[in-house]
Amino acid sequence: MKILVIDGQGGRLGKTLVEKLHAGIPQAELIAIGTNTIATEVMRKAGASRCATGENAVCVACRTADVIMGPLGIIAADSLMGEISPRMANAVASAPGYRVLIPMNLCDTYVAGVSGPASDIVANAIEHVQRLMQES
Repeated sequence: MKILVIDGQGGRLGKTLVEKLHAGIPQAELIAIGTNTIATEVMRKAGASRCATGENAVCVACRTADVIMGPLGIIAADSLMGEISPRMANAVASAPGYRVLIPMNLCDTYVAGVSGPASDIVANAIEHVQRLMQES
């Protein structure tokens, strides 16, 4: 299974996702795409199999990923403080793969019903992907 992790800014959420996926689903191919070089490098150091940076990398990787993970903002143009272009958001939203998005109440967006620490939300997302792998 090919899992694509997309993150921007400092890459902290992406790093956490890559680490947890690497530990919990070691057989998965983890691809990390950062919207900037800092995010990419942080995810690379966390254990991603392959890494790239930028808009075109997101668009290309979305075509073949079985699962796409990242903050909810990766499907919203101009989110992550402008790091997600309309083309990136469209690539993620229209990708054939399954999306597991982490709700974050950031960047002038409030996601109703999201409460609790981010670590609990990430743990729930990792468990969901593990169930997906067991079912396939």
